[in-house]
Amino acid sequence: MTDPRYDVVAIGNAIVDVMAPCEDELIDELDLAKGGMTLVDTERAKELYSAMGRATEISGGSAANTLAGMAALGAQCAFIGQVAKDQLGEIFAHDIRAVGIDFDTQPREGDPPTARCLIFVTPDGERTMNTFLGASQFLPPAALDEDLIASAGVLYLEGYLWDPEEPRSAMRRAIEVARNAGRKVAFTASESFVIDRHGDDFRALIEEGQIDILFVNEHELATLTGEEDFDKGLDMIKDKVPVLVATRSAKGAVAIQNGERAQVAAEPIAKVVDTTGAGDLFAAGFLTGHTRGKDLETCLKMGAICAGEIISHIGARSEKDLKALVAEKLG
Repeated sequence: MTDPRYDVVAIGNAIVDVMAPCEDELIDELDLAKGGMTLVDTERAKELYSAMGRATEISGGSAANTLAGMAALGAQCAFIGQVAKDQLGEIFAHDIRAVGIDFDTQPREGDPPTARCLIFVTPDGERTMNTFLGASQFLPPAALDEDLIASAGVLYLEGYLWDPEEPRSAMRRAIEVARNAGRKVAFTASESFVIDRHGDDFRALIEEGQIDILFVNEHELATLTGEEDFDKGLDMIKDKVPVLVATRSAKGAVAIQNGERAQVAAEPIAKVVDTTGAGDLFAAGFLTGHTRGKDLETCLKMGAICAGEIISHIGARSEKDLKALVAEKLG
């Protein structure tokens, strides 16, 4: 097996994040589920966009955010995701390449337009996400660069993208390609509602030994296992995946690898401004450490440092030099 050209290649939703601060009253007025992620159609997306104040537009999507964090830490990454041939598609492509991530998936002609996530950030730092998935739902297996996938140490898959049929087929094929090339497969469950819809698929992948690194938060773990007790939930999965990583927001995170368990506290910060991308950046820190052969506790610590930085400001892209920050905090 050749040395990997990339540390990680990820497949995920190619989404442009449109973020704007707002008061709690607007959340109520628009009948939004505060702190949640809701899928919306074209008309609702237009309605919400028109209600937003001054907004910031930046390439987003869970896996893309993770890669941006990894690239900031010095990792070599590539992204596979579907945009449309439109202005937001160009914004996404420009943005992701500008942070040092290779992105060569061809844009899709015609409707639907490029995906966008309309994010309302309230004064308490909570983000309320409304996602129009658009073109990102139409990533076909034919769009995969199989040589690219085989050239990465880790294939990272975003659970959100398991919902639509075409990308689900593409990801199943990508798992085959990665495993045939002797590479690792990492999977993030993304959100409890995804597990509600596709839990049988996810549990089958775990049982079949298709997943090498599984990322969940405590709510997703409970949904996946049907067990509300956190430690009992961990026990139900820890022997089925080589590396299990579970985050618990302010309560820190736990990882188990081959029976070894490590735990870290959440990184202390002065104020939580915006929780957008916290899980994504935790995965960025952890995966970067993992691909460099760091021990479990160090990988968790790197994840916590990256997550702490990201929730200290608006947006899912780091404002500080992540590489320097991690070096300083690790001592």
